[in-house]
Amino acid sequence: CICEHNMLVLVIGDAHVPHRAHGLPKKFKKLLVPNKIQHILCTGNLCTKEVYDYFKTLANDVHVVRGDFDENTKYPDNKTVILGEFKIGLCHGHQIVPWGDRESLAMLQRNLDVDILITGHTHKFEAFEYENKFFINPGSATGAYSGLNVDAIPTFVLMDVQGSQVVTYVYQLHGEEVKVEKIAFSKGAPQDK
Repeated sequence: CICEHNMLVLVIGDAHVPHRAHGLPKKFKKLLVPNKIQHILCTGNLCTKEVYDYFKTLANDVHVVRGDFDENTKYPDNKTVILGEFKIGLCHGHQIVPWGDRESLAMLQRNLDVDILITGHTHKFEAFEYENKFFINPGSATGAYSGLNVDAIPTFVLMDVQGSQVVTYVYQLHGEEVKVEKIAFSKGAPQDK
């Protein structure tokens, strides 16, 4: 039984299928199996309905924001989702200038009034605490190139929401090997500086 105190959230984006990639890496598809993930938060640039339909096979609750290359113009520019004790903001990130800038990200986090801000666009994984809030960029699920990152490594993030703590696992595909890193964030915990 999966209780609501523990929930698995897939954070993924910037697939750019079929324009810059054929699809998700096979090694990732083997890891992403139905009935394990409760929610999907997608930073956009899926580009096609097929990618969205694939995500719906993994979880019923799929939230997507619009990237600058998405065909579906009905996706919102940003979205706020409550998962457990966390209010999470979702935005593709091409609207943030300069792209990936911490101060600009913090401004959006304050405007959305969220504990965790998830953005994409740079195609580079990043997770950090800033001003006692947590920021995640899941990178590109396919390793699609971008103007900012021509040698993007395929990455996605799984967040395990446990009460007032989120344990973030980043999955990175290096050649044929999937490497996993773990980062924990506690709501209201003092920041180490």
